Amino acid sequence: MESGPISAAANMFGMVLRHLRGQAKMSLRELGKLALYDYTRLSRAENGEILIPLEQVRQLDRLLNAQGMLISLREAISCDTTTRSIAPPGGASDDGPVMLELRTPDGGSVHVTMSRREFAQLLATGALSSVLPGTVDIAQTERIARAIEQPTRVDADVIDYFRRLLAEHYTADKMLGPRLLLRPLMAHIEVLNELRRGARSANVEPLFQVLAQYGEMAGWLHQDIGNLDAARHWSRLAAEWAQCAGDVQMAAYLLVRESNIACLTDDPAAVVQLATAARRSPGPLDPKLRALAGQQQARGHAMLGEYDRCFALLDEAADLLNDHPHVSDPNAPVYLHHYDLDTLCEQSAVCHRAAGRADTAVTLLENRIASTGEHLTRDRGHLTAKLALAVSQASQPDPSRATHLGLTALTIARQTDSARIMRELHTLDNELQNHWPAHREARTLHDALKAV
Repeated sequence: MESGPISAAANMFGMVLRHLRGQAKMSLRELGKLALYDYTRLSRAENGEILIPLEQVRQLDRLLNAQGMLISLREAISCDTTTRSIAPPGGASDDGPVMLELRTPDGGSVHVTMSRREFAQLLATGALSSVLPGTVDIAQTERIARAIEQPTRVDADVIDYFRRLLAEHYTADKMLGPRLLLRPLMAHIEVLNELRRGARSANVEPLFQVLAQYGEMAGWLHQDIGNLDAARHWSRLAAEWAQCAGDVQMAAYLLVRESNIACLTDDPAAVVQLATAARRSPGPLDPKLRALAGQQQARGHAMLGEYDRCFALLDEAADLLNDHPHVSDPNAPVYLHHYDLDTLCEQSAVCHRAAGRADTAVTLLENRIASTGEHLTRDRGHLTAKLALAVSQASQPDPSRATHLGLTALTIARQTDSARIMRELHTLDNELQNHWPAHREARTLHDALKAV
């Protein structure tokens, strides 16, 4: 028989069922007829009011080609979670949808949209354990649920869960870009901020540290999507949280992030000044962070035409990364864990191009693309757009190849909503139109960009 009371887990099952039925273009009556099941009960299941018996779910999974998704969700709902509904955190708003990518047992995925309030409910019950990374055991999901219900229960395990989840968000960003990731991240910030309000004093600083890292990523995602005002807002809010946490590393890192945003507003003086301030931050800085700040300062000097200073700073950064391949603090900003000599070389390409060394930039970017996994879609798109621009400015420019690369990057920009890719492509378009206005393939890229 169907389970009775509504629950967050039942909501999750219902949302997925409704999505799959819509994808199959079936009405409730049509699906009920094929499944030999009362369509009114299907409707109640989609609304989270009841849970369909597992044997019937197996039939629905087959009819909707769900590849085991409905079965997995139904099996994950234990007796104690089907009868409990936990109220969402008081700080959760309901003013925008959250899109989740649900993984099917065979490696596929289904996208489901829900309100932020529903997302908080699902996180609270642990109903997302088979969907989102980071929560893999029942004991931990129960611990998180209790903490959200009673913030005084927050402990190190709960905080570590959100740290691990942030690392997964970082990986997902390289593949998906900001379009799919921003709203779930913002919902997590609301949950964390609510936990911070009610946590015991011993856990306040660790929560502020995690909040600062989430806030920094919110700033990054807004930057990638092209909303620089929001990027500054979240970077500065993250810096405030880092100060509350006493996190010197994150406070300095956020100065580097603001320097990076200044690049996009064509303020090279601010790029240099903010990066220099990061390098001069009080307290010992991780060598990787000093290298990153040096690289960012070098970019500002390249924008100012001060190439000797630029390349001296890049050499200093390379020496630091060569001598210190690993971060010294496991809770350092997530990006630093992945920052290495290869990344520095790729980032230096823009300096070489500005200094009239586009051929060197081409080589650096080609090498980086060759070592970047096919699954890292957004990252490959950005690298490809930068390569296209370098190819157009090389000693023997190739407008046809530059255009082909640009069109490839444009496809990814559309998929990920990455404004960074589009910025590179518009610069490429200007280069092509200025030097090869009659080039047929260049005109194709120009028209495609105008249509976006």
